[in-house]
Amino acid sequence: MLLKTRGIVFRTVKYGDSSVISDIFTEEKGLHTFIAGGVRSARARMPYNLFQPMTAVDLVCYFRDDADAMNRLKELRAAEVWSRIPFDIRHGAVALFMAEICRKTIQESEENRDLFDFLLDTLQWLDTSPHPIANLHLHFLLQLSNFLGFQPQEVPEDAGELFFDLKEGNFSPVPPIHPHYLEPEQTLQMLDLLQLPLQQCHEVALNRAQRKALLQHLLQFYQYHVPGFTDINTPDILEMVM
Repeated sequence: MLLKTRGIVFRTVKYGDSSVISDIFTEEKGLHTFIAGGVRSARARMPYNLFQPMTAVDLVCYFRDDADAMNRLKELRAAEVWSRIPFDIRHGAVALFMAEICRKTIQESEENRDLFDFLLDTLQWLDTSPHPIANLHLHFLLQLSNFLGFQPQEVPEDAGELFFDLKEGNFSPVPPIHPHYLEPEQTLQMLDLLQLPLQQCHEVALNRAQRKALLQHLLQFYQYHVPGFTDINTPDILEMVM
């Protein structure tokens, strides 16, 4: 069948002399693998820059409804033209982080429009936000965990001092018997990010050390709840450019 849909590129690898193989999360069919020929040639109909991670595209392909199928792209063009992500090192680093997290966590080869809209909305805000973006990757991790099925549950405002158990994914007024938990101050920071909309996540006051520590804990949280979630490389890039 001929499929026309929007998509978000997660990963692209070179194939042969001028072709590429790309994992694209589509609005209509979820995550699938596509092959495109001749995109690294001088006369390419589908420019190679459209295959960069977290590029939003409109695509036409010859589609087989099989999670393991390789689908051939017929047409590809930009669905969104980013003004900062490809050119600003900080915005680009956050986009690369998002791409790596998505590759490690999103596997479903079926329609999930809510997840697609969430990813696209986050990218649009990353590209256009007039506010600092230093907290955006933390907010992204917390909100994505909702779609993956293990988001921390919000707690009442009068709940008092709480610890967050990274292994169990719950809150407790006393620390767990193991060392994998957030202290009350970090728990409050996480809850602030969890409760604020994307457009206000910059309002959570975190210094560099606090942000780094919270990121490490959230990645550990993912490791406990996403099978095979290991070897994350982009946090090192984030630390350098932020």
